[in-house]
Amino acid sequence: MSTPEAPPAAGPLRRAGLTLVRAVKAVVWWFNSILGGNDYARYVDHLRLHHPGCEIPSERDYWRDRHAAATKNPANRCC
Repeated sequence: MSTPEAPPAAGPLRRAGLTLVRAVKAVVWWFNSILGGNDYARYVDHLRLHHPGCEIPSERDYWRDRHAAATKNPANRCC
């Protein structure tokens, strides 16, 4: 997560703005991680690395199977 750095001559308002942008990006990343936004990409990376011959399911199939597994085994979820 790279953010632009304010040059030394930048005013305090610009630095505050960049700090705010950095904070908002961090919050968005956190919520995305909590909600599983990157799970499919990580799953595809795992399949390519550890199971190179396996067929990679579509993202729709991945989420359908994941939700079906969560419904079938409710002990593995928080709510």
